[in-house]
Amino acid sequence: MQPIPSLVRRLRSSVCWPIRGLRLRLGKGSGVGKLNGWKGACALILLCTATTIILAAPSFTTLVKFDLPDGSQPRHVVLVQGIDGDLYGATYYGGASTACGQVRCGTVFKITPAGTLTTLYSFDFTHGANPDAGLVQATDGNFYGTTTYGGASGACSGGCGTVFKITPTGTLTTLHSFDNTDGANPVAGLVQATDGNFYGTTQVGGASTACTSGCGTVFKITSVGGLTTLHSFDESDGYGPEGGLAQATDGNFYGTTLGGGANESGTVFKITPAGSLTTLHSFCSEADCYDGLTPYGGVVQATDGNFWGTTYSGDCNGSVFKMTPAGTLTTLYCFGYTDGANPSAGLVQATDGNFYGTTQFGGTSSACEFGCGTVFELTPMGVLTTLHSFSGSDGEAPEGGLVQGTSGTLYGTTSFDTTYGDGTVFSLTVGLGPFVKTLPTFGRAGAPVNILGTNLTHAISISFNGTAAAFEVVSSSEITATVPPCATTGTVTVVIAGLRARNSVLSSNVPFRVLPRAMLGPPPCRGRVTR
Repeated sequence: MQPIPSLVRRLRSSVCWPIRGLRLRLGKGSGVGKLNGWKGACALILLCTATTIILAAPSFTTLVKFDLPDGSQPRHVVLVQGIDGDLYGATYYGGASTACGQVRCGTVFKITPAGTLTTLYSFDFTHGANPDAGLVQATDGNFYGTTTYGGASGACSGGCGTVFKITPTGTLTTLHSFDNTDGANPVAGLVQATDGNFYGTTQVGGASTACTSGCGTVFKITSVGGLTTLHSFDESDGYGPEGGLAQATDGNFYGTTLGGGANESGTVFKITPAGSLTTLHSFCSEADCYDGLTPYGGVVQATDGNFWGTTYSGDCNGSVFKMTPAGTLTTLYCFGYTDGANPSAGLVQATDGNFYGTTQFGGTSSACEFGCGTVFELTPMGVLTTLHSFSGSDGEAPEGGLVQGTSGTLYGTTSFDTTYGDGTVFSLTVGLGPFVKTLPTFGRAGAPVNILGTNLTHAISISFNGTAAAFEVVSSSEITATVPPCATTGTVTVVIAGLRARNSVLSSNVPFRVLPRAMLGPPPCRGRVTR
């Protein structure tokens, strides 16, 4: 499908149109002229007389270009928005330390939404080297991540990698150095689960001898560094997991492996917090591998309860798929090169319900040998729109995924560019409005919760799925709230006072899950009716 015309998107409504709220994207090939009968007449009246709301076209901005001393090649990084409203990430190379040679060992950085970059930490090999994934901000306010190489163990050439903690001001603590027997060379980041621990994967290592260097693992680690290997892949159930894990609403974790499985083409798996693993789908199960193969990125659970992800290759130049929790997979879109090729990251579901992602290659630019990559939007029905084709000077080869900031803007990274060659950070506005997000996205009654957003200073009320909550405004980007005793799972709503009583309402991007309370007495809401 061709990109949206660069001038406008038009949203039209009319009493004649039988479905209210339908969004029309008009341009060449819209098919309006082919309508006939009462529908055709209605459409013509709609086009001639309806009120037109002009929405801004996608606006792309390169925020920063790395130049080695401040970092180089943010590869499979998905940026995370911190409590302070800034964005945090890591670069695979670059930084101040030369312990890894001329390319250096990588960095942790933060960048403001306006593009001011600060290097928080330069890795020195001993404390880890070459972070290939993004960070996760935990409930304690610190960030946690992994490095692919470096660390204290000499069991691997170049080091087996580490798990680390870093404060928002840049103080780093190495929590664990892998030694190959418990996993090695983690490429993916971490996820903090409802039990407070962190879960992740290593690309190689582990107990299995089916692969030369081990087939990879799934592990759990506490905030103080206690690591437990939950599963060692053995090739038959996959090998080489490179995507991160996602904890679903059922409490289990879902992820992908790059290879292995029934067809040696990668898998989607489910694993319980105790370590019981189930292979849900083995790729290349369909003719000509139409269902795809080699999923580099992980999966995300969407609001419909299904899991969405990408494959790097297959019958076409990569694909987007949807999979039910039971493992039924549907290929929704196959890339054809000019609309993008070879997505190596997962997806993010934005506040409009659509999915946004990147492709490492392809697009309309001829400045790169295999195309410079794209940013795309995909509807739940599988309709794809190319939002941006990179041209080299504004970035090349986006290997990481996107994050939606609380302002509604999308942010991402590219691994290269044609200026310094060290990659970029970019923003893309697509007309989505501001929202709030909670840290964490779950909790029991009485638990403290951080609510992150933009321009929160004049908040006058907060509710959890309609139940009012006590709160305190900390800053323009942070509110602390307490989960009310009678709260139920649902949307968190923040009301901001406006001029002349024109208040604005911000809703959370995902439902807040209220966990079951410890039954030490009668439920606090027994016999009460709440509205």
